[in-house]
Amino acid sequence: MTDPMDFTADPNASTFEKLSHANGDTFWLASELMRLLGYDNTGVFRTAITKAQKVCLSLDIRVEENFIAVVNATGESDTRLSRFACYLVAMNADIGKPEVARAQAYFVAIAESVRRYHEEVDNVARVHLRSEIQHREKSLAGVAKAAEVSQYAFFQNAGYRGMYNMNLADLRNLRSIPSSRSPLDFMGKSELAANLFRITQTEERIKNNNLAGQRDCEVAAEYVGRTVRETMKRAGGTLPEALPKVEDINVVKKGIKQAAKTLKKIDRPKGKK
Repeated sequence: MTDPMDFTADPNASTFEKLSHANGDTFWLASELMRLLGYDNTGVFRTAITKAQKVCLSLDIRVEENFIAVVNATGESDTRLSRFACYLVAMNADIGKPEVARAQAYFVAIAESVRRYHEEVDNVARVHLRSEIQHREKSLAGVAKAAEVSQYAFFQNAGYRGMYNMNLADLRNLRSIPSSRSPLDFMGKSELAANLFRITQTEERIKNNNLAGQRDCEVAAEYVGRTVRETMKRAGGTLPEALPKVEDINVVKKGIKQAAKTLKKIDRPKGKK
C-alpha cells in the first residue's frame, strides 16, 4: 500500500506540496490554494474559508492557530493556512470543480483512506450545517419569544410535524434516538440542509407576516415544514422520515479532530514533539 505521505499520483496533489512554505511550521497561502482549487474570484473563495473557520469553531479547535491573517510578498492581504485548514477549505469548496474533487481525495488519503472519501466530505459538511442550525435555532427562539410564543417546545414540534408528518417524539422513536439528544445530530447532509431551510423560512414567515401568539406561530411553523416536505418529495422523491439515520455528529467531530492531529503531525518540525 502506498504511503499517504508519498501520495503523488495526482499532479494537482503534488503541486499542493510544492506550494508549501516553511517558517517554523509548514503553511500554505490562501491566494495560492485558491488558484490550485480552480477559483479565480477571491470573494467566492472566501466563502469556503469562512465555512472552514466555522467548522474549526464547532470542533473547539483554535481558529487562530490554523488561519492567520498575513500580508503576502505582493503586499496584499492574505491568509496563512495550516495543512488542516487547507483540508477544511477543500472539503467546503465547490465539488463541481475537478480541482476540488482531486484535492479532497488527496486530503482524505492522508487523513484516513481513499475508500472513506465521500463519507469524509459529507461529514465535514454535516459539522458545518449542524453549527449553522444551532445558530439559526437561537435566532428563531428569539423571534418566537418576541412574537409571544410561550410554549416553545410545542412551537418547535409543529415544525417537525409539518416536515415529517409526525411529532418530534415519534421521530425519535422511529430512529431510536435518546430523548436527551436532538434528531439533528443523526441526520445526513441533505436532511440537515432541508431543516436549516425550514428553520430560516419559519423565522422569515413570522417576521414578514407580523405574526403573534402561540397558535399563529405554530401554524406558520407547521406550514413551512409541510412546504419543505412537499419540495423534498417533488425534487428527490424521498420523504424526510424515510432518510437514513447516520453516525452520531459527536463521533464525527472526534474523527475530524483526529484528522487534525494526523495532519499536524505531518508538518511538525523535526525534533519538535
